[in-house]
Amino acid sequence: QVQLVESGGGSVQAGGSLRLSCVRSGPTISSHAMGWFRQTPGKEREFVASVGWNEVNTHIADNVKDRFTISRDNFKNAVYLQMNNLKPEDTAVYYCNEDRFSEVDLRHPYDSWGQGTQVTVSS
Repeated sequence: QVQLVESGGGSVQAGGSLRLSCVRSGPTISSHAMGWFRQTPGKEREFVASVGWNEVNTHIADNVKDRFTISRDNFKNAVYLQMNNLKPEDTAVYYCNEDRFSEVDLRHPYDSWGQGTQVTVSS
């Protein structure tokens, strides 16, 4: 049974930085794309960033492209989201997930989601 556990959230002021971590537990190392989504109350979960298994293919949502970077450490079975110059609109619960099929893109995440990690940015 694979579990994804997110951490690293917190409360920061606008302009601050946070680094989110997601560790994947399970019998095997993921060979699929992994990445991050976020959700605020009353809104649908939205894609933030993904990184392919080879760490070459990355996709970042346009609204965070200049501020967020994604990376992964396959030896640690982990994926990270570095968030700089945070804005109040980045406030959300952040979730990680992996693709069910693709080594490159995160278009088909698993249906189950972890607890997420709360990010709160104050102005």
